[in-house]
Amino acid sequence: MNNEQTPPPAPSFYESNVVFIKALVVGFLILALLIPTAMISGLISERESTQQFATQEVSSKWGERQTLTGLVLTLPYYVYARDTANRLIRTVEYAHFLPNLLNIKGKIQPEKRYRGIFEVVVYKSDLQFSGNFKNLELAKLNIDPKDVIWEKAFVGLGISDLRGVKEQVKIKWNASENLFNAGLETNNVIEAGISANVPIRPDSVSQTFDFRFDLKLNGSYWLYFAPVGKETIVDVSSDWASPSFSGAFLPDDRQVSEKGFTAHWKILHLNRNFPQQWTNNSQNITGSSFGVDLILPADAYQQTTRSVKYAIMFLALTFTVFFFMEVLNGKFVHPIQYILVGLALCIFYVLLLSLSEHLGFSMAYWLASGAVVSLITFYARYVLQNNLLTGVLSGVLLILYAFLFVILQLEDYSLLFGSIGLFLALALVMFFSRKIDWYKIGLERLKKQD
Repeated sequence: MNNEQTPPPAPSFYESNVVFIKALVVGFLILALLIPTAMISGLISERESTQQFATQEVSSKWGERQTLTGLVLTLPYYVYARDTANRLIRTVEYAHFLPNLLNIKGKIQPEKRYRGIFEVVVYKSDLQFSGNFKNLELAKLNIDPKDVIWEKAFVGLGISDLRGVKEQVKIKWNASENLFNAGLETNNVIEAGISANVPIRPDSVSQTFDFRFDLKLNGSYWLYFAPVGKETIVDVSSDWASPSFSGAFLPDDRQVSEKGFTAHWKILHLNRNFPQQWTNNSQNITGSSFGVDLILPADAYQQTTRSVKYAIMFLALTFTVFFFMEVLNGKFVHPIQYILVGLALCIFYVLLLSLSEHLGFSMAYWLASGAVVSLITFYARYVLQNNLLTGVLSGVLLILYAFLFVILQLEDYSLLFGSIGLFLALALVMFFSRKIDWYKIGLERLKKQD
């Protein structure tokens, strides 16, 4: 009888690389869970589009974003030419003159309106315009004063949304006073606005024409001005505590506090790319406007979108912690259990989105993160069957969510702090795993299973 023992069969590739294969499975699950994350990003975009639609609906009735251009003085004049039959043809063209001084002072009174659950910022403004025109140099434009239609001289004020005008506008032009009317005789300079005829005589073109008028205007979100004066001075104030100064020029001086803001601009004709006078539509003054945006203190959709960008970090770090606990604890965690934990992490963003629409971003963030951490902790307690490891996992999740909240608040330094945080997380993983013999752990797990 042969008493020799048969040697055990050599372990298969799977048996000798069980930990490595499990790591690949976990990595695949992380990538797979990016699909619901992408769907959540689409949901955020959809809700943001709904908010924009609500904003547009309110603005269309109250007054859109306003950009004011003017005053612009326009003189119609005749131009003569002969056709192919040598007949004399007379047409009307327009000479445009910009003010020597344009001074705008005003106060903006914002209000919050609601369309369903969505918040919309609208405002009332009370603006005072003053300034003057000097030396209408017709000779530089090759215009004969005899060809000018003096009785049709007018000034135009560009207003991007005329529905925002709330009271009749009267202009004081030297000693006379005239009413503005809707529309413009020509759209060479201003697309939409109001105009008023002003008295100018041929012998007064070298004089100074002083003007002054008040404008009460409704609008939404922003109020911009075009620097049409040879010297344009704008002073605005408001009790809105979170302005954003935008456009082609920033204020020379501004003061922002919890009680509101004041801003002062002084812009010269040398700072822009168009002259003081021209004919017809030979110049384009768009693109030079400046002003203030009345932004909401916190855009929940923007912050939620930024938080979703860190989803892969949450999935990777949480699954890594689970994987290490599985390896060190010797407790097998099924891929389906990984998927359930990953879905809980994804649900966080849906909770954050829905709650932030009602409670504000900060409160929604902590409620959503608290709910998800509690759920995963409860589930991990039964999966790992180890109170210490469950507590470690809960602590890691709390640190991650607190770290993400800090990053979302530090807009200018979010990339810096985020990259440092990821580096430290990787360094900790490498530090705690530096002495692990992965091959030995794989074989030991097989023995335990046998």
